[in-house]
Amino acid sequence: MNEVDIKNSKKFTPDMTVGQALELHPEAGLVFASYHLGGCSHCSINEYETLEQVCMGYGIPLDQLLDSLNNLFDD
Repeated sequence: MNEVDIKNSKKFTPDMTVGQALELHPEAGLVFASYHLGGCSHCSINEYETLEQVCMGYGIPLDQLLDSLNNLFDD
């Protein structure tokens, strides 16, 4: 997903990088923290990994993480 797509998007997608997700919504980091991602040295996530890769690597259901992130836009 390129920078123009991110700025025009109102949805988190599996191919989006962690860095792009953090740019898309200011509270995305709180969602990652709720899944224990990125809060400590052994749970860090790489901002260049896609959301799908993070879920595969940490055993988190992709649909569940995407639902949690996309719920940020329901406010």
